[in-house]
Amino acid sequence: MLHSSLQIMIVLLSIFVLSIPVGRYLADVVMDRTTPLDRIFDPIDTAIYFAIGRKAAQYQMDWKAYTFHMLAANLFMAILIYLALVFQDHLPLNPTHLPGMEPILAFNTAISFITNTDWQSYGGESTLSNFSQMVAITFPMFTSATTGFVVAMAVIRAFLVRNGGTDLGNFYRDFVRFTTRVLMPVSLLLALFTIWQGMPQTLQATVTAHPIQGGEQAIILGPVASLETIKHLGTNGGGFFSANAAHPFENPTPLTNTVLMILMALLPSALVVCFGHMIGNRRQAWVLYGVMGALLLVILPVSVLAEQRGTPMLSQAGIAMQPSSEQAGGNMEGKEVRFGITGSALFNVITTSFTTGSVNSMLDSFTPVGAIPPFIGMMLQCIFGGKGVGFLAALVYGVIAVFIAGLMSGHTPEFLGKKIERAEIIMVSLALLIHPLVILSPSSWSMIMPYGLSSLGNTAMHGYSEVLYAFASAAANNGSAFAGLNANTAWYNLALALVIMLGRYPPIIFMMAVAGSIAAKPRLEPTAGTLRTDTFKFGVFWFGTILVVGALTFFPALVLGPIAEFFAMKSGLTF
Repeated sequence: MLHSSLQIMIVLLSIFVLSIPVGRYLADVVMDRTTPLDRIFDPIDTAIYFAIGRKAAQYQMDWKAYTFHMLAANLFMAILIYLALVFQDHLPLNPTHLPGMEPILAFNTAISFITNTDWQSYGGESTLSNFSQMVAITFPMFTSATTGFVVAMAVIRAFLVRNGGTDLGNFYRDFVRFTTRVLMPVSLLLALFTIWQGMPQTLQATVTAHPIQGGEQAIILGPVASLETIKHLGTNGGGFFSANAAHPFENPTPLTNTVLMILMALLPSALVVCFGHMIGNRRQAWVLYGVMGALLLVILPVSVLAEQRGTPMLSQAGIAMQPSSEQAGGNMEGKEVRFGITGSALFNVITTSFTTGSVNSMLDSFTPVGAIPPFIGMMLQCIFGGKGVGFLAALVYGVIAVFIAGLMSGHTPEFLGKKIERAEIIMVSLALLIHPLVILSPSSWSMIMPYGLSSLGNTAMHGYSEVLYAFASAAANNGSAFAGLNANTAWYNLALALVIMLGRYPPIIFMMAVAGSIAAKPRLEPTAGTLRTDTFKFGVFWFGTILVVGALTFFPALVLGPIAEFFAMKSGLTF
């Protein structure tokens, strides 16, 4: 247990310490302050602005223009990705002559990767050419990550502008600056590190190995390192290989496992620090950071301890549940020995709390209780969440908490100097309600229709958990899977693609509408009747609002899935 606690402490402390300087740097980039990298990137930015069109990259945008250009750019890129996948067999860098992707699967994949979800209903190494891996997979990992971040920046600016909301920034300028000054340089440096650790980075398709038992084996290679760095830094998650971060070429060593966990959490946590610098109220940011961090600390031990405790069936089979020098103990089913239980459970809680979707073990093999924290991370979507979108989800709960607290205490419902009124509450309520709607409705439908049931890898409660997890992952733009569900069918490809779109774009549109409404209001100076939101007391109320609303919304679904399976397991039943 000491080794496990130390491993967890190192990862979480590293995330916290690194998020502070990174958050300051993000604020400098967003607020057009001078940075040490300006001399390098200013010429690059200028060239990109010229290609886009100087006028488009310079004019001030209100919330409608900002949202329109974001949607238009995403649509254009999604079409390019779709065409690259469908016509893969006619494009270069396809040395193994893989055919074009089936149209419905290509539609699912294009929607998945343009939205930062990276759900994969295909096997990467057996389906995609090197060209597709770079153009249709790695490229949107940059653009989708940037989209979520810049939208969050536009919403934050709504609390700061004094021009009635006519200038929430310029989408293209925000998009270019974040990509060139944050994602690209960090990804380049980290790619060199991962190559040093053993990740391949080559256009060679395969290498021939000669196993000790004789014969030959073709081992697939490709531009893996460049994909893996932005995959984790941008909270993407889609893997070059089917086994994702459990594959030794995607995650070669315990050191890379630790670094990848830190990468997944770095930008979402740093964004909260950036928020404090932008609004000029670091105390408000630390309240939000504390709420998110507390949620993470509540669910993380549940998964680690449940996996370490194992199951009654393993104990009855004479398998030792306590770790020793000879064996890891606990539930090692579906886990890499080189990462162990703590490295696997910690990785999966982080990947779902920060909505990345990368996995280094198979969640389908987790104990029922050990699988609950990943569900919670995706269902709440605000335990830091993905960069930008997770912050907006937390802001939704914050606005609701402000309104409720104001009604309960008689204080004026205000947040960051702006009144919270009917229009804002309607919009944030819609943004909040669409998430459970697109998770629970298709999950229920899939459990009663033959074309949904035919894909289940397990029966009863565990089968339901597989389906529920798939749609929760899609709605949260996470992309990880329980790994027991055959999702490569017409129903699941189309249904998941629809859920991915509804889980991504309507909440963003609603929050941008809130931004427009708030930006048009005058900024109020605090008075004795103002409800302060940068206090420990309000942080506790914010935390409670998230738990109560989340529990009321999703607890019944969890009862039918992993919680029911836990009690069945205690009675000796497996599925």
